[in-house]
Amino acid sequence: MVVSIYSQIDANRKKTYFIMVFFILFIIFISYVFGKALGYGGSLVGIAFIVSGIMTWSSYYFGDKIILGLSGAREADRKRDFDFYTISENIAIGAGIPKPKLYVIEDSAPNAFATGRDPQHAVVCATRGLLQKLDRYELEGVIAHEMSHIQNYDTRWMAVVSILVGTVAFLSDWFMRSLWWGGGRRRDDRGGSGILIILGIVFAILTPIIATLIQFAVSRKREFLADASGTLITRNPKALAMALEKISQDKEVLEAATNATAHLYIINPFKDKNFTAWFSSLFNTHPPIEERIKILRSM
Repeated sequence: MVVSIYSQIDANRKKTYFIMVFFILFIIFISYVFGKALGYGGSLVGIAFIVSGIMTWSSYYFGDKIILGLSGAREADRKRDFDFYTISENIAIGAGIPKPKLYVIEDSAPNAFATGRDPQHAVVCATRGLLQKLDRYELEGVIAHEMSHIQNYDTRWMAVVSILVGTVAFLSDWFMRSLWWGGGRRRDDRGGSGILIILGIVFAILTPIIATLIQFAVSRKREFLADASGTLITRNPKALAMALEKISQDKEVLEAATNATAHLYIINPFKDKNFTAWFSSLFNTHPPIEERIKILRSM
């Protein structure tokens, strides 16, 4: 079992690194195209990263408080939420990280998420439905999964990805506004400048969509990684598999979830899908539950 878990962790890490490198190269390329079309050259790349970084600084440091506020979460009570507390304490010891702050959402739909920029500023949040509907072993699997997100710095990873996505949106918006208002430096009269402008317009329309798809791809890989890492802590992959089955089959709608927070939960809280399976999968923040369960049961 250990060899299978470690190989799964290593494979998911490599895929995430590959996606991130591709993302950065993608941004450098479109920045170059936008810069050349507007007459700024390569200086646009550095400016875009600086501005985007400033814009996301506040969300990086205060994002956990914003998310908890949006979710209507309250701090857990040790007496009322005894299993949640004791399991979290045990899992934190096993993972070798400080016990995160624990919060509860008073919602009957079973689900959970982790947030915080590092293990010293981390939060695990569970719904009342999760605490009531899962047995202790299944709850251990879910909490280990969420603490693996903390241990693997997934929240930091996704903050970096958000910065990159913000950079793409900023570049696209800046380019279109510059064209509309006649901005940019002197355009070259050499042949090809018109082609660059047309190419820039196409990229300005498509790149935010592509960037979002890459963000979702990173999110899906981190979910696979958390499944494997959590199993490494509990040594009980079937418990997490059973928990995922229960959560996915539950018909309750998680009213506290929003588009801004949906990607954080252990499974997608929005269960109704109107797209075809292939097209919908591109825009999913989570990998298919069936695939996750199949991998867990094979460990």
